[in-house]
Amino acid sequence: MALSSMVVSRDWQEVSVLECILGSLHIGVDVVTEPERAWRRFNHSKVDALIVDCDLEGTDRFLRKLKQEFRQPSAVPLVILGTGSGHHRFPDSVTFSFEKPISVEQAVRTLSAARNVILAGRLRYHRQTVNVPVSLSYANKKISAQLLNLSQGGMGVHFDRPIHLQGTVRVMFDLPGHAQPLKAEGEIAWNDQEGNAGIRFVKISKPLREGLQLWLEQRYFAH
Repeated sequence: MALSSMVVSRDWQEVSVLECILGSLHIGVDVVTEPERAWRRFNHSKVDALIVDCDLEGTDRFLRKLKQEFRQPSAVPLVILGTGSGHHRFPDSVTFSFEKPISVEQAVRTLSAARNVILAGRLRYHRQTVNVPVSLSYANKKISAQLLNLSQGGMGVHFDRPIHLQGTVRVMFDLPGHAQPLKAEGEIAWNDQEGNAGIRFVKISKPLREGLQLWLEQRYFAH
């Protein structure tokens, strides 16, 4: 699932810099030169990053609409600060900006930060199907289960028979393609009469958390 961006500008020198950097970050680019057309397209398509050139005539109205009617909470808005940007009141959601002339270094830094925010939002709710054995330590006992799905915040497992668990549990399993086993402390969020259970991660080391995030990101974009 690729990321997408919309650049509202006709400053082709700045657009070329953005296109180059966005491409290197595997973010698709749709350049729209008319704010009204951009607004219609924005409201009828999925956009992850919205980049608005404040020097383009009509972007003042565009930004007012964005402030009043922001309908894509998952999108990350960015603005290009030009000569007329001091008159604009930006939406509260605008946390990234460029100053003209845009440098490659500035674009890489800003767009990489925006990409991280976008990915964090997407992966927060993404559950990756995984079918590997998992070992659980619960109440000084070892229990075997099958991993069903995995996310940044937890996992779904299946036991060969219904087991009522509650409280803290330690989990360990081999993540496909990952060098070391993933170990975490979690708590039972739910279980049912079919032998299924949900586990919420409460403690995981920073290196393993970062490795899990990278693994999920790679699988996410492989879809």
